Amino acid sequence: MNTGMVIDIGREALTIALTVATPLLAVALGVGLLISIFQATTQIQEQTLSFVPKIVAILISLILFGPWMLTTLVNYTQRLFLNINNFIK
Repeated sequence: MNTGMVIDIGREALTIALTVATPLLAVALGVGLLISIFQATTQIQEQTLSFVPKIVAILISLILFGPWMLTTLVNYTQRLFLNINNFIK
């Protein structure tokens, strides 16, 4: 295993991690932005108001994107385990 292989494995792991995390982060960002705009227009300064909608939105997006996220991570792990002989050499 040379440094090029290590860099490729690390790069692919980071790419997959960002790809899997992006939908949840985008949903949280969108909901947070909408709640912030609502709070600014109505002048409600309650800090806990933003948590409940974010948690609900994240749970819904986990239900929607969860199977895809799990499949992506399992496929990557299977590829790593199947190619472990190539990595050892």
